[in-house]
Amino acid sequence: MSNQDVLRYDKMVEGALRGVVRQAIKEVMADGLPGDHHFYITFMTDYPGVKIPDYLRERYPGEMTIVLQYQFYDLSVDEEKMGVVLSFNNVPEQLVVPLAAISIFADPSVNFALQFQPLGDDDGPDGFDPEDLGFDEDEDKAKGKKGKGEKTGEVVSLDQFRKKD
Repeated sequence: MSNQDVLRYDKMVEGALRGVVRQAIKEVMADGLPGDHHFYITFMTDYPGVKIPDYLRERYPGEMTIVLQYQFYDLSVDEEKMGVVLSFNNVPEQLVVPLAAISIFADPSVNFALQFQPLGDDDGPDGFDPEDLGFDEDEDKAKGKKGKGEKTGEVVSLDQFRKKD
């Protein structure tokens, strides 16, 4: 079965969840952060299209977390990326982060978090390898094998992040 024969649920869910991040940023752009809301955004610093000063990339190789709470400026977002100016040692710096580079988006004030598992270029066309979900070939499924690496799909409940009254 080729990737063209498969409904890409992984891409649909990924796009929908990144849409939540995009919408949250849009609402903050329009109205500011309400109440105690604040965002922790973790992103891959080596992801293509990430624009941060070299000294930050050197200090945070691989991954960096920023906090949008009190002092941030020029917040922007479009279909592909977000931008913000943050102060590092009293020096304002422009950061541009593709939404696809974000690995965690959290708003601790309401116990909400999204964790993304970015797909790499070596996972087959479009970054997807059905074998990573435990689907090898029809013969292996019939024999009850999980596929290479013994990986299986995982369902994550968002209930653990919902605010409890």
